Amino acid sequence: MWPLGRSSRRRSDAALPEDDLDDFYDNAPCGFVSTLPDGTIVKVNATLLDWVGAAGDDLIGRRRFTDLLAPGSRLLYETRYAPLLRLQGEASGVALELHTGGGVPLPVLITSTVRAGRDGAPLMICTTVFDARERRAYERQLLAARQVADLERDRLRLLVAGLQRSLLPTSLAVPPGMTTASHYHMASADEVGGDFYDLFPLSGDRWGFFLGDVRGKGVAAAAVTAAARYTLRAAAVYDSEPVAVLRNLNTVLYQDYAAPGHRHCTVIVGILERQRSGYTATVASGGHPPALVVRADGSAAYHTTDGGTLVGILAEPRLVARTISLGAGDTLILYSDGLTEARTATGARYGDEALREFAQGLGPTSAPVVVKALAGLLGTFAQVDDDVAVIALSVNGPTSRSH
Repeated sequence: MWPLGRSSRRRSDAALPEDDLDDFYDNAPCGFVSTLPDGTIVKVNATLLDWVGAAGDDLIGRRRFTDLLAPGSRLLYETRYAPLLRLQGEASGVALELHTGGGVPLPVLITSTVRAGRDGAPLMICTTVFDARERRAYERQLLAARQVADLERDRLRLLVAGLQRSLLPTSLAVPPGMTTASHYHMASADEVGGDFYDLFPLSGDRWGFFLGDVRGKGVAAAAVTAAARYTLRAAAVYDSEPVAVLRNLNTVLYQDYAAPGHRHCTVIVGILERQRSGYTATVASGGHPPALVVRADGSAAYHTTDGGTLVGILAEPRLVARTISLGAGDTLILYSDGLTEARTATGARYGDEALREFAQGLGPTSAPVVVKALAGLLGTFAQVDDDVAVIALSVNGPTSRSH
């Protein structure tokens, strides 16, 4: 059953002679066609006839509107457009293609309205046909521009990923009797981040490690990241005391404090020393989240350092070191604050206590297990705005277990 379509509005034709109205209909910049409910053409204007390369006598009463459509468009009209027209009494803005006298399909947009009688039964379908060649050309141009933009974006992401990899060690070193693991999560594939870490050997059965976070993102942050990483390694070789290492980095970064592009960072630096039953880790922090230790007995606790101002902000920062004993089965975890500042499903920050409880739930554990678990945890957050770096160092022991 066809619904009652929009009724035609009567207008006074006194303003234009009948001949002028006929001329306007025939030579309008768009095509007009009227059909019976079964699609048989009963009236068509000269514009549409010119597009399809036919005479009015060849179409009126003899052909249906769908006969003027290209095969794919005919199928679309019959399966989607016509049912919608019957249901709503009108339909608009559908893209189709017409057969033309030149053999090249003409892209068009059609809009149709059902005119009904007093009893509500459909009498006629009035369709307006718009030439869509310019629109189709514009759409092709947009598509081509989008494809170029996608290629450029992919190229940028490859460059960003390559630059990011160059700022990180290809793999963590492994001190004797330990297991190590790391993970880096990029918050955006379009910008290089400022997080960095490393673990490297020093003289005398000692090992240096650090994890830091340069303010901001992009090339400028990457330059500071590279400088910070190599400065820390060089400083640790010269004087491995963690506070001295941080002071050296602070001096380098503070030199550009007055410059518009100045960057500061947070860093935690540590020195591992081999002991009979394990290792000691002497750490100093410059405004960085504290080390988290999961013990062989399953407990987990933060090991904070008092003071610890941001690196590169003050000429003489206050820096304090502390020593952490690591026995068999103990795991030391360092991370950047993108982890604890990530948003959960409720919109709240994940937070330090939630991280401690999560780590404790893994204990006793090992470096590969805890890093894999934290990488999985990142995938559960609703939003991770900042890059996240994680490294874990475990003293091998029989009490560690896999998850």
